[in-house]
Amino acid sequence: MSGTKAALKAAKAALDASKFDIAVVQSEKVLATDPQNYHANVFLGLARDKLGKYAEAAEAYDAATKIKGNDALAWQGLVSLYEKQAEGKVDEYRTAAVRLAEIYMGADDRTRSQTVIDKLIQFSQDHGTRAQYKQALGVLLPSGPLYDFLEGRLPHPSNTYIKLANIVETEEKERINREIGERRTRLGARIDQVTLDVKREVMSQSVLEEIYQNVIDWSNEDEVRRQFEEKLLSHAYNTLVVLPSGEKPNKRNRVEDLARGMVILKHPFSLAWDIALEWVDVERMAECDVGVLREYIAFFPENGLTKILKGYLESEISPFPAEAAIEGEGGEGENESSGTAILPMSSEERLLLMTEGLDEIPKSALAHRLMGEYYLFLEEYESAVEISRKARKLVSIDSQKTGLSFQRNTDAITITLATSLIHYQSPKNHPEARQLFESILKRTPTSTHALIGIGLILEEQEDYIDAIDFLSRALIGDPTNIRIRAETAWCKALNGDYALGQEELESCLPAVESTGPQARDLKAQTLYRIGICVWNRDSSFSSRKDRKGAYARFLDALKANINFAPAYTSLGVYYADYAKDRRRARKCFQKAFELSPGEVFAAERLAQGFADQGEWDLVEIVSQRVIDSGKVRPSPGSKKQKGESWPYAALGVVELNRQEYTKSIVSFQTALRISPEDYHSWVGLGESYHNSGRYIAATKAFEQAKRLENTVDRRGRAVESWFANYMLANVKRELGEYENAVRGYREVLNIHPGEFGVLIALVQTLVEGAWRDVETGFFGRAIEGTKDAIKVANEISEKRPDAFNLWKVVGDACTIFSWVQARVEEFPCKDVKTLLERDIEIGEYELFADVDGIGMDALSSFLPSETSTGPDMLTKSLHAAILAHKRAIYASAGETHAQAVAWFNLGHSEHRAHVCLHSQNLDGSRKSSRYLKAAIRCFKRAIELEAGNSEFWNALGVATTLLNPKVSQHAFVRSLHLNDKNARVWTNLGTFYLLQNDFQLANDSFTRAQSTDPDYAHAWLGQGFLALLLGDPKEAQLLFEHAFEISDSSSVPTKRQYALSTFAQLFSPSHASSSSTPRNSNLVQPLFALHQLLRLSPADLPFQHLSALFLERIGNYLAAIETLTNVCEKVEQDYEVTESPVSLTRFARAKADLGRVELAIGDFATANDDAETALQLSSLGGDDEETTPAPSSELSGCRLSAHLTAGLARYYANDMDAALEMFQAALEESGDAPDVICLLSEVLWAKGGERERSVARDQLFESIGRHPGHLPSILLLGAIAVLDRDFDTLEAVSSDLHELRVSDSEVVRDGRNQEKIQHLLDAAAILSPSSGSAADGKHAEMAQLATSILLSPSSASAWSQLAERSGEIYPAEMALKMAARGVPPLGALQAKDLARAFAGSGRVGDAQKAVVIAPWKSDGWVAFREALAQ
Repeated sequence: MSGTKAALKAAKAALDASKFDIAVVQSEKVLATDPQNYHANVFLGLARDKLGKYAEAAEAYDAATKIKGNDALAWQGLVSLYEKQAEGKVDEYRTAAVRLAEIYMGADDRTRSQTVIDKLIQFSQDHGTRAQYKQALGVLLPSGPLYDFLEGRLPHPSNTYIKLANIVETEEKERINREIGERRTRLGARIDQVTLDVKREVMSQSVLEEIYQNVIDWSNEDEVRRQFEEKLLSHAYNTLVVLPSGEKPNKRNRVEDLARGMVILKHPFSLAWDIALEWVDVERMAECDVGVLREYIAFFPENGLTKILKGYLESEISPFPAEAAIEGEGGEGENESSGTAILPMSSEERLLLMTEGLDEIPKSALAHRLMGEYYLFLEEYESAVEISRKARKLVSIDSQKTGLSFQRNTDAITITLATSLIHYQSPKNHPEARQLFESILKRTPTSTHALIGIGLILEEQEDYIDAIDFLSRALIGDPTNIRIRAETAWCKALNGDYALGQEELESCLPAVESTGPQARDLKAQTLYRIGICVWNRDSSFSSRKDRKGAYARFLDALKANINFAPAYTSLGVYYADYAKDRRRARKCFQKAFELSPGEVFAAERLAQGFADQGEWDLVEIVSQRVIDSGKVRPSPGSKKQKGESWPYAALGVVELNRQEYTKSIVSFQTALRISPEDYHSWVGLGESYHNSGRYIAATKAFEQAKRLENTVDRRGRAVESWFANYMLANVKRELGEYENAVRGYREVLNIHPGEFGVLIALVQTLVEGAWRDVETGFFGRAIEGTKDAIKVANEISEKRPDAFNLWKVVGDACTIFSWVQARVEEFPCKDVKTLLERDIEIGEYELFADVDGIGMDALSSFLPSETSTGPDMLTKSLHAAILAHKRAIYASAGETHAQAVAWFNLGHSEHRAHVCLHSQNLDGSRKSSRYLKAAIRCFKRAIELEAGNSEFWNALGVATTLLNPKVSQHAFVRSLHLNDKNARVWTNLGTFYLLQNDFQLANDSFTRAQSTDPDYAHAWLGQGFLALLLGDPKEAQLLFEHAFEISDSSSVPTKRQYALSTFAQLFSPSHASSSSTPRNSNLVQPLFALHQLLRLSPADLPFQHLSALFLERIGNYLAAIETLTNVCEKVEQDYEVTESPVSLTRFARAKADLGRVELAIGDFATANDDAETALQLSSLGGDDEETTPAPSSELSGCRLSAHLTAGLARYYANDMDAALEMFQAALEESGDAPDVICLLSEVLWAKGGERERSVARDQLFESIGRHPGHLPSILLLGAIAVLDRDFDTLEAVSSDLHELRVSDSEVVRDGRNQEKIQHLLDAAAILSPSSGSAADGKHAEMAQLATSILLSPSSASAWSQLAERSGEIYPAEMALKMAARGVPPLGALQAKDLARAFAGSGRVGDAQKAVVIAPWKSDGWVAFREALAQ
């Protein structure tokens, strides 16, 4: 024990001497023997503290406090130790300081205890966090352990609670912001939902409300208490908003109590008063506490709700008594004791004030409810509907926030909304209004407002029985309501009982009159309805005209209310239909419509008047206003039969006149949805479709209008469908159905004969149809239509000879005859002469007569004559066209555009005359003519009148192409500048460059034309000419063929070039080298082109000749002879007149060709005569250059053909010597041509003499020597060798044929030649000396056939021969397969070859097919017989 004490003393002495290490050693020495020594632990903690060993010091102090917990020494050491460590030990410091203060409290030492607490608060504030500081402040609160001991020495609790409130407010705000920032970045997070969740979490755990309440409880200052009462209410309200619905009731009660307390204390906190007003759930505003409302106005004079409440309370609909008119106004100034009168606001000022207030509080349900009711009172139904819809949404939002249902408020707002919907755009919104009223009746079956509302809707829907039922039920609930009584009586009247309705309405008048000036509208309405009852009870003219009857009631209604619109409408009807005072009637209708756009009948009468005067803008205004009123459509489910379609129809007519066809279509469609049987709307819809280019839809619309022919319109008038027929015919005309259009116009003319517009349309359609027939190849129908058009034009000219369209059509009709010249003899000269002479003025036809030579004198040439020829009639038709267009110029003198078109049409006719008449000269002269000069002048005049028309410039360019290339090029370029999308102009420009030998620019122009319009044939035609000039005839032929395929039937150049190129291809070197004959199907199309060409231009002799050559190629020899005979006659006639060497050459060629065709039909004598004639004509004149018909190179082919024809004719006539003479001449003419040698050899061989046969062999050997690859010579020599059994020659021929078979010669690849080669080789193999026996010959033949198949495995002929020789079925099957692959269009296999393949299969079915395919061949019949026999 003594050692312990000594150690303690040594430790104390060491501490005093600042020898802290020794103190530590001595203290540990004591604790080693006595661990529970309090002082040793304290000394150890102090020494370690001085040595900076804070953790070990804290352990020592803790041990000491556990030994003696109520001794202050150890706690003081801990406080001192923790104070040195500052931020790291704030919590430990607070614990030690509080314990030390409690020890001082136990010692009743208030000073030292307070000092410790003060240091604790300051230390926590300086070094601690906000939470640590908040915990330190908790020591100062009344709930703390030292408050009672140190009361009076510590800060007032209210101050402490305020500090705590500030800290907690900051913490919650930061936490909310932090959590929102973190959560909003999560996938799928929505900011509104995240904010709600975070606030709900934070505010549901908040202690702020408790702190606020403590501040209120402890504070002695009223201002502080009021401030924190506001904060408490705000926080509680915000918490209520975010709480889930299940937790709202308790919090809502708390909020209501807080708000009610503030209102009772009249504390002007707006949230409390807003809650007190907004949360009141009342059916009628009369149930509210008016005192609270007025106090709200007094406390918050600048608030938006105040402005609305103030206006509402001072309005006519306020259920509360008005305030005193005089209020004392105290304050500074001279009139402190005087009273100032508060003047009531006007209606405009009140509405302005309430509107301003509503803008300031857009989220107040009460404000929107009051505003909706006031708008309803003012009959501003659109605004009432809008405001009430917003009010319903706001009530729903408030219900979600508070958990209250607000059912009464919702019903009241719903009634306002539904009542407004009855009148707003009636009856469009009636279904919605009725649904709203019915939802109220489900909860409140006796709701007067809902019953009245449904009754009014049923009245509008003309369901008067049900309307009376609902209104009667409403009257039971409110028997003193005069409006319900009057409405019920009116429904009875509308139901047909006008007497009872009038009686009950008259019984309502005394009550209405006794209610004061506010009932003037009801009184006017009642008087008007009494007038309607009187009007309908007796519908006689005298009764309705009586001024003491309904008329007087209408006037009384206007006296009661000068702005009652229905009375003006009825007065308008009276003045219009009975008093016959249109001026007053119009004023009444106009006044009624100005007062109410729902006066549909007045609006209709007004629109009719405006339409009759052509004031379409006013018609549009009236119609659109009626549509906007919503009165035109019956509501869905309504018993009302139909709505009013006329506003939409009138609007459609206005838009139709403005050419706004898309809008007019919509308007007429809407009108027809309302009135599907409205004839005029169908016609208007069809016309709109027609003008917008939608012809199919227009057709359907007009056909629907025609179905209404026997009906009556809405005015009770019978419908006349002739206009629909007329418009339908117009549509058919636009669609190109000219026959149907003509039929339609004639039907209209049967109803309205002589109608000028229909006649003009008919004649135009006839001419347009004729043009279409010309384009499509129906030339006869075109001429018939043209003649009909001229007859109709005669009928028109009797009434309107000055019509521009008439003469344009006449000119076009006459021009058509120049396009179908094959029927130009049918030109009606007499009719045209009569037409042109009607109402004539001399000056009209003398226009340009000095240039083109066509004036009044030309009319005399139109007299019918039996001697008139085709050219004469062509001239007459063109002159008639020119005269008609001249007259059109005078008929269009009043309009610049029409006159420009007339000049253009005249120029076109002049140019057409130049093309048709001037080009008839056979010398091909390109000089200018009088017609061309006149055409140029006309085109220039047209350009002067309308320089912006590209067609005029194009025409000028065409007319001046040969006369003035510079002007022509400028005209084309100018035309393209105005319209660069015109393929015709690009083609004309390309042709111009082609004539100027600028091939590159020509190619560019044609290419541009093709890209602009790929279906324009002449662009491809020009490209073909360019290919010809550049030396590519094959490409040119393809282009000409394509141009012909896409061209119309009136295109002469495409037909010419296509036929020429096709015929030229037949004689091209590549084609001539082949002995194959083209399929007839390949020649049908060019022959058809020539047939159409000769219908358009029958005087075109070269192409008549060409047509005969094609007929010859397809085997139609009789037609070819007829055509060639006609050509010979016309050329001979021309030669007799002109003695032209060109005509002589044509005559010689025609005779040569005619002889050849006659040879083909076996007329050998005639053929010989014609051939000799051709030879004589071709040799006329000898060496006389002036009479030589053509260079020898041009006639060599003709003479060769004639020699061959004459030779063959004599050969077949058994005149061998003469035949040999002709062949010898042909041989000399051809320059030893191998084909001629073959013919000569055949004739020599046929003569039969040894000398002649020897000469034939020699000729063939020489020909083969000069032309080693000439297959016909080789085959002929081989055939002769076979017949002569000349094995050496046959071996040489076989060798040559074997070499040719493996060559690439097109001649050898021809199927017919291959068959000939095969036959000859088979014969050579059989007759070969090496084939000693029949079996060897058979084997050699089979080897040859196998070789043929090997060289040409796709040859059906080779397989057929193998099948025939071998008798095997497999080669026959292969022959059939190869034949199927070789038929057109896959190949060129002919019908007889296909029949041969079918016949070789040995089957009955295939034999039948062979017979059907080629019944003229015996192969099929034989095979059929054999198959049946088997």
